[in-house]
Order: sequence, then C-alpha cells, then structure tokens
Amino acid sequence: MTGPPASASPHDDAEVIAQSLEEPEIFAGLYDRHAPDIHRYAARRLGAGAADDITADTFLIAFRTRRRFDRSRHSARPWLYGIAANLIGKHRRSEERGLRALAHTGQDPVAASWSDRCDDRIAAQAPLAAALAALSPGDRHVLLLVAWADLGYQEVAQALGIPLGTVRSRLNRARRRVRAALSTDPSFTPGAMELSPSWTR
Repeated sequence: MTGPPASASPHDDAEVIAQSLEEPEIFAGLYDRHAPDIHRYAARRLGAGAADDITADTFLIAFRTRRRFDRSRHSARPWLYGIAANLIGKHRRSEERGLRALAHTGQDPVAASWSDRCDDRIAAQAPLAAALAALSPGDRHVLLLVAWADLGYQEVAQALGIPLGTVRSRLNRARRRVRAALSTDPSFTPGAMELSPSWTR
C-alpha cells in the first residue's frame, strides 16, 4: 500500500478520505499518518499484544465506514480515537484486571502479560493504577484521551459522540476522584500524578 498521491493534501485527512472513495488505496495515507499514535494509545491501555488488534480493527472499521466521515472536519484523529476507544471499551474487564493487579501485587499471573507491557508510569505507581481502575469506563475514557491521546475537549466530544459539557463534567469528576484516591495513599509519590501536562488543566 502506498500513501496518498500529490493531489491529496498531506495535512487534510478529509481530503484523503474523500479521494479514497474513488481510489481506496489512498486510505493507506491515513493509516501511515495516525496508526503509530493509535497503537501507542491502545498499548498503554491494554498492552502491546492487544494494541496490534485494536489498531488493525480501528482502521478496518474506519475504512468500511469512511463514507460517513464528516468531511467538514479536516483531522480524522478524534474519529479514529473514538473507534479505538469503543474497541478498548470491549476489553474493559481486561484493562481493569490489569490495573488492579498492578495495584495489589504487580505480579498477577492472569494479567502478567498486560502488566509487563503497560505504561511505565503506572507500573511504577500502584496507587495510580488503583485510582484509574476505580473510575467508571466513561470517566476513564475521557481522562486518558486527554492525558494520553492529547485530545482537546471538543475533540474528545467528537471522539466519544457526547456533548462538550459531558466531557467537562466527566473529566472534572475523574480528576477529582484520582486526586482524592492518591492523596490518601501513603505510598504515592507526587511525580506519578503527571500522566501528561494536559491532564491537570
């Protein structure tokens, strides 16, 4: 597969998607541009093995549904992260099991492959893993799309198909609950709270 030809703007995902309706091979340009970030995000949530499948399925679904993409939006990032988040949501129990394993023992055999490959900042700080595991799936999606995917509030709203006000309320609730959980744990070190510069905005 090759990237989009010169006639497709290298910075306009909508144009690539539009041209791919007539020339499907052009869609590979979208994959080349965004797959590494989608894979990285999925790996931080579910581990590298699951991330391969999540990434492949994300772009397969995107390709099959590309005709429905809102071409008034020049970037496909929120759309792609929304597909990935939906797929990750189907692994909710696996994600929560991995987080709780890190929180309690760090060595749960059931989740060993997950914990071996999860984000180092969580693996190093069991209290943070426990705090994330305790969040509702919706709150965790919003928090981690901001913190790890670096999406803005409006992009998160687009990704999850929810109102902007819901994004703000979920994010505020998630931040509040994580901070409360961490502040009561004597083993927590402040540096672990820095999921990313954006999550505390």
